[in-house]
Amino acid sequence: MRKKLSLLFVISLSVIMLVSGCGSTKSPESSTAPAATNGTFKVGMEAGYAPFNWTQMDASNGGVKIEGTSEYAGGYDVEIAKRIAKAMGKELVIVKTEWDGLVPALTSGKIDAIVAGMSPTEKRKETIDFSNNYYKSNLVMVVKNGGKYEGATSIQDFKGAKITAQLNTFHYSVIDQIKGVAKQPAMDNFPAMRVALESGIIDGYVSERPEAISAQTANSHFKMVEFKEGFVTSPDDTAIAVGIAKGSQLTPKINEVLAGISEQERASIMDTAIKNQPATK
Repeated sequence: MRKKLSLLFVISLSVIMLVSGCGSTKSPESSTAPAATNGTFKVGMEAGYAPFNWTQMDASNGGVKIEGTSEYAGGYDVEIAKRIAKAMGKELVIVKTEWDGLVPALTSGKIDAIVAGMSPTEKRKETIDFSNNYYKSNLVMVVKNGGKYEGATSIQDFKGAKITAQLNTFHYSVIDQIKGVAKQPAMDNFPAMRVALESGIIDGYVSERPEAISAQTANSHFKMVEFKEGFVTSPDDTAIAVGIAKGSQLTPKINEVLAGISEQERASIMDTAIKNQPATK
């Protein structure tokens, strides 16, 4: 009887250990929690769209280390992301990501939010959610200082001009509003457009006012052109908001933080970003 009971006990113990072992086995994917729930707030940005965001080599002027590199990110977007992270009690982590990769990075869970000068367009809203706006701007043109187009007052003054904008942005689509324009292939980023403009490959590029101010501040060869008769846009096109995953629980908190930043403070943050941006050669 004792032998039978002992055998039964051993069998029972083996089953319990087997079940326990199965229950504790997890794949690396299943054990990975969203970054915002385990102490960090991962934010994606290009770090190449001054004064909204840029790359620098040290932590000066409040720069934040870029994940996986020796570089740092600075700019208006970084300052906004800092405030959000602090309010959530999280460590801000900047993930440098190409523009086209930002939305996929968000939907795949690689980042918690996009804070990258992104407009909450209807097309983007089909894939991701957005916070309330944290900046509003106008479209302008960046041209050569002293060049043929520096005195333009209407977008139609750019008839025949070689004009471009960033790939996969509404900036590129509005070029079609210029009659007879020589629309050039879209470019990946703003540094590339600045190089193309200075070298004469293009006559100008479409931008938002802060980036254009940044361009002419950093390089005396550039000039921002504002229009009396400008591009036709929707309110969402010229607004800027934080991109968040569909149904994210972060949305209410982010909106709460943004609501606490006055228009005067936002203007001050932008002025400081323009002042602190790295010089371009």
